[in-house]
Amino acid sequence: MVACNKLSEIGAFFDFDETLLETESSRLGFKYLWERRLVSFWFLSKVMAANFFYKRHWMSDERIAAIMIKFYRGKRLDEFEQGAAAFYHEQLKPRLAPKILKRVDHHHRLGHVLVLISGSVRYMLEPVAADLGFDHLLCTDLEIGPDGLLTGKAEGPLCLDSTKRELAQKLAAEARIDLSASYAYGNHQSDLPLLELVGQPCVVEPTEPLKNAALENQWPILKYR
Repeated sequence: MVACNKLSEIGAFFDFDETLLETESSRLGFKYLWERRLVSFWFLSKVMAANFFYKRHWMSDERIAAIMIKFYRGKRLDEFEQGAAAFYHEQLKPRLAPKILKRVDHHHRLGHVLVLISGSVRYMLEPVAADLGFDHLLCTDLEIGPDGLLTGKAEGPLCLDSTKRELAQKLAAEARIDLSASYAYGNHQSDLPLLELVGQPCVVEPTEPLKNAALENQWPILKYR
């Protein structure tokens, strides 16, 4: 007798910044670095200016992410990996959104495949994924040059916009995730390619463009608290 194939899994894909986290991890990260005199005023001013344009939808996700990643040029990845767990517990964990955490727990109890999917960098997100019990982490990797130092660029595409969709599709094929029965959570219009991929999209404290899309499609709109 031929054995039946295992039924497809249900996935739950969570964006991080301003979805599972109530604020932007980069804002907390640069503040943390500034207090320890590890980032220059010039660079911080450039990031703040870029964020001003980004918040008004005058700058793309890719552009602001590329500006921020330049901070790492010439540095060693292990310098950041060593402090990542402490940064998570001190700065990020207290700012996780209570209602969205409950959603993570709900999906976990149902046995769904938990996926943290974010444009943020891997070393910052690994402690989050480990602590909250995520099964997979899809994110941005930093490029390391031949000299062992970070180049200030991403290794491969930034995990944003349509790339989120592509990575989710690839993981779904590998892990037998039924996307039509799966869930996704996001806060920004750049999350639309991911949200439109699943059968159960949910938006969290959405930007105005995403809120309009959610109302048009009758998607649930969630609060942090």
